[in-house]
Amino acid sequence: MKVATAAYNLDWLDSWAQYEDKLDRWVAEAAGQGADLLVFPEYGAMELSTLDGAEVAGNLEHSIRAVSDRMEAGQALHRRLSQTYGVYILGASAPITDGSGRPVNRAELYAPGGGQDHQDKQIMTRFERDDWDIVPGGPLKLFETSLGKIGVLICYDIEFPLLGRALSEADVILVPSCTEALSGYWRVRIGAMSRALENQCVTVMASLVGNNDWSEAVDMNTGTGGVFGPPDKGFPSTGVLSEGTMNRPGWTYADIDLSAIAEVRADGHVLNRTHWTEQSPRANSITISRV
Repeated sequence: MKVATAAYNLDWLDSWAQYEDKLDRWVAEAAGQGADLLVFPEYGAMELSTLDGAEVAGNLEHSIRAVSDRMEAGQALHRRLSQTYGVYILGASAPITDGSGRPVNRAELYAPGGGQDHQDKQIMTRFERDDWDIVPGGPLKLFETSLGKIGVLICYDIEFPLLGRALSEADVILVPSCTEALSGYWRVRIGAMSRALENQCVTVMASLVGNNDWSEAVDMNTGTGGVFGPPDKGFPSTGVLSEGTMNRPGWTYADIDLSAIAEVRADGHVLNRTHWTEQSPRANSITISRV
């Protein structure tokens, strides 16, 4: 497959038609380059809050409600674009109020045949839990697609090895992210590269970029798109298949060979994924030594 991963900048929107045109341009560009799978970043849907004006967009709680209320229309738009251009799309995640409880951070995966499902974030950052009161959502899922087996770990989730291990059957793990500082970007990127090493798979990181004075939640964003694999045979020695230019909006592309993933898992120079279970008895039998 060919994957396109976004460094996506938010815009102030004056109309729904403006948003439709923007998404159409982004998807058309990637599809025109032959991409099969498009990955948008975490909280990229927050620009929808601007449709309700500055007072709403600038208020943490009100912006959640504004975005959540528009996601049904947003899903219809993404389904149409996925089918029109014949591509899989991981839409930008959004705070979704599902029922009477607190909102979850949800990313929707759209298939060109009309199929759709979502992945919720599992572990909240300090800002999400302390300031925004976003809560963990539903369980991890493994999506079986015509492109291969796909998992999604949203931003902070990729920094936790056991979540990655739960998706060890995935050929590709998508990592939509939103990071304020360069250090945050590198935490997520190091997590993405680590999960690619451990699972001997490919990870695809998308980033929110640019500054937005109108928002408390996504006011400052640093990052770029990147695609990573295990630094082993069939992959680059650095483990970096492709990376964009820091903070420059646009797509980063990479070709992913599923046979190379299968080969490195079966006969790599190292077999991290196969040897994972050997950790447990050794990690649970630590000897204290005083020297």
